Amino acid sequence: MIVWLASYPKSGNTLVRSILTSLIYSEDGNFNFNLLKKIDQYPQKKHFKGLTDKFNNLLELSKFWTLSQDRLNADKKLKFLKTHHLRCGINNYTFTNKNNTAAVIYLVRDPRDVVISYAKHSAYGIKDCSIDMMTSDNCIFTNKNLVSLLGSWSDHYNSWTKNNKNLLLIKYEDLLSNKKKEIMKIINFINNFTNISISNEKINNCLNTTSFEHMHHMEEKGLFAENNIDKKTGKKIKFFNKGKKDQWKNILDNKIRIEMEKKFKNEMSELKYI
Repeated sequence: MIVWLASYPKSGNTLVRSILTSLIYSEDGNFNFNLLKKIDQYPQKKHFKGLTDKFNNLLELSKFWTLSQDRLNADKKLKFLKTHHLRCGINNYTFTNKNNTAAVIYLVRDPRDVVISYAKHSAYGIKDCSIDMMTSDNCIFTNKNLVSLLGSWSDHYNSWTKNNKNLLLIKYEDLLSNKKKEIMKIINFINNFTNISISNEKINNCLNTTSFEHMHHMEEKGLFAENNIDKKTGKKIKFFNKGKKDQWKNILDNKIRIEMEKKFKNEMSELKYI
């Protein structure tokens, strides 16, 4: 019953959520940030209410992943959930299963650009993000005081895309170069599981109001509610910063680039990033 919008952080998840919510949950296709609430993030503390309160214990949380999704799916309605979690198993517990998952839309972005964007988004240094986080098989992250498993960039990509029949893979770079084409892919994919009728006018409104420039402008007006806070300054960290591809060519240290290309060679070749 769940269509997962899965991605490694800073790979286009917010953009696709914006597209989906404007098409499905608005009358005219005009996007605003309030619509993002229509697609919830998983996991959160509320999903484990009455099951456990050990939110910093990954082994404990894993026992209740599928049970919490059973509860979400009790209404037997198709729903979309955003996640950055690795699709994994811990002991005999899996992150999700066939009873709870209808399909996956996986968003992927060149890891050399991901590291730059994530470093700015998290206020970490690029070296910390690339070496200590993106290449670590055991990388975890905390969202609203609940621990989740991220894994390495390659593990994350493989966990969601391999041996998955109901998968739509969307490259962030394709969204930038031909957003309308990718939107039509998404609509056609979703129509395999539910019927949505979208007019050309609605699609055009979606295209205009989910542009990077428009969302950057709305963030500047203080309308975006998902910013991280810089622990040093206490100020919001800008979310919509550049939104471009190939930023790594002018920014990324050559030593780090070579290390990432070596570590992620198979996946980057498969995705035609190298």
